[in-house]
Amino acid sequence: MTRRLALLFALAIGLALVCALAWTLAWQTGIDALRLNAAVRGDRTTAALKSTLERYESLPYLVGAHPLVQDALADPNPERVAAANRYLEDVNRHARATTTYIIRADGICIAASNWRGTDSFVGVEYRFRPYFIEAAKGDVGRFFGIGTISRDPGYYISQPVRRNGQIVGVAVVKLNLEWFPGSDASEPLLVTDDHGVIFLSSVPAWKYRTVRPLPTDIVASIDRTRQYARQDIPPLPASVERVLEGDADIVRIGSGLRAPRYLETRRALGEPDWHLVTMSPVAPVLDAARNATIMTGFGYVSLCLLAFYWRMRRARVREVVKSRAMLQKAYAMLNDRVAERTADLSQANESLQREVAERTRTEQELRATQDELIQASKLAALGQMAAGITHELNQPLAALRSFSDNTRVFLERGQYDAAHENLEAIGSLTERMGKIVNQLKLFVGRAKPRGQRSPVARAVRNALALLGKRLDGVRVELTLTDGDAADVTSTPLDAHGEYPELVAQCDDLRLEQVLINLIGNALDAVAGLPGPRIVIDVRALPATLEISVRDNGPGIPSEVMPRLFEPFFTTKEMGQGLGLGLAISSSIARDCGGALTAHNAEGGGAVFVLTLKRSRMNAAAGDAAGEIDAPRVRH
Repeated sequence: MTRRLALLFALAIGLALVCALAWTLAWQTGIDALRLNAAVRGDRTTAALKSTLERYESLPYLVGAHPLVQDALADPNPERVAAANRYLEDVNRHARATTTYIIRADGICIAASNWRGTDSFVGVEYRFRPYFIEAAKGDVGRFFGIGTISRDPGYYISQPVRRNGQIVGVAVVKLNLEWFPGSDASEPLLVTDDHGVIFLSSVPAWKYRTVRPLPTDIVASIDRTRQYARQDIPPLPASVERVLEGDADIVRIGSGLRAPRYLETRRALGEPDWHLVTMSPVAPVLDAARNATIMTGFGYVSLCLLAFYWRMRRARVREVVKSRAMLQKAYAMLNDRVAERTADLSQANESLQREVAERTRTEQELRATQDELIQASKLAALGQMAAGITHELNQPLAALRSFSDNTRVFLERGQYDAAHENLEAIGSLTERMGKIVNQLKLFVGRAKPRGQRSPVARAVRNALALLGKRLDGVRVELTLTDGDAADVTSTPLDAHGEYPELVAQCDDLRLEQVLINLIGNALDAVAGLPGPRIVIDVRALPATLEISVRDNGPGIPSEVMPRLFEPFFTTKEMGQGLGLGLAISSSIARDCGGALTAHNAEGGGAVFVLTLKRSRMNAAAGDAAGEIDAPRVRH
């Protein structure tokens, strides 16, 4: 055990040394690469900046030497000032400077290239500006600051204007350096003035901050010359973490563990006394050093594991030779057990196949039984309708016999007018009997294909006609609720009203079959009750039609409601129903793209709502589908 611990300790020390060496090499290599890249960027940026400044260095001298400028300074009458303004405007435009202007010896600007603008420098006093003070002494003035009129930052170059050996004024050129460092802003670049104030930066938030705290007298000088428009100049929140050779430091900007760190390199620009500072993020170097250390650690651990594996493999080979004999013996035993298990599985498979065959046969028998029950339900409904139609035909047949006997008597007596009236009555009765028989023909006919359209009024009328006998003594109310109108209205329907055609996307036979089932169930619910009443409401909505059938019966029990639309579920006595009516009606509603729902009314009774898609098809005027012939109110 002691030997193993010593070995593990030695391996851990070796891992730490290797990782430390990898980190040091990767860090130094990354820092050297950053310094090289920073030097290249600094050379390129310094060259571009000094080239721009040097190009305009002589422009104030040339402007001050022009006769128009000297004449305006010597005698600033309106004509000479106007000529100087036009000259300065032309020079500024061709030189592509920001502003060019001349100042008298007393510090007042008398002419400027922006004399036409609202922010003209003409008439402004500049005695407090350092560039005027330096030029008034006979030196070249160089100054960066924020304009007191335009509020735009710029670099000012000034030269004294001499006439007959005397300084009579100052010529100034203002340059906009806001392009810096637009060509290369991938990493922060800064330019500081002689006080250490950052006035050019690729990071806008760092502008007009100091790289170090300023003495009080320097702050007062900046405020007196209004170099930065008298705004606060706080120090940049930077802290030096490590000092490197050659004007380079590792600095952290901000506070906290996540504050970014940069490699800061500085170089002097010469004239003017500015400094260019490059800030290269150290995070990539840290990532590279971390990755190199991790990879080195993994490599070291892999070598150790490889050595351990080679040692273990030698021991394993010896064990494999010993285990091979035992494996052969176990393999023979396994073959015997597999053979036994295979026999058991074969027997279980045969039993399962027999169960599957039996289940398939049972499902086929169940499907056939369901088909027979559906057919029986339809025959039962046909029987109920046949009884109703028989009752409806008995009265016309008795009337036909009476009219025919009377007609024969009238003909024998020569009363032809009375005989003619009886014949017309016989024709009317015959037509009525044909309509009654035609309803039965429509019900037993084959359903039309899907996609058919059915007038709702005609379907309601035909369903009520087929159930005519069962409606004796039941009060039936028909209403139309127009949901298309601005104000929803509910209007009672009668046999003489004209109403807009309401067409549902469902074939005639299937819609009538659903209505017969719903009205028939309502009749069963109110059977034997005093004052039985059924309300059929057709509600017209923009996209759908809702047909509700409500009765004043006892309603639907709560324990029955979840199973209401299940096939073969019924609350009727044996022989009075198969429990397929609502299931078939719900299936028809789904096939037509609608739905059938049920609930109990607030005042008592059950409500079944059939929702179907509405069709906007136009029918010929006078179509019988546009009217609902309400049956007589029976008591």
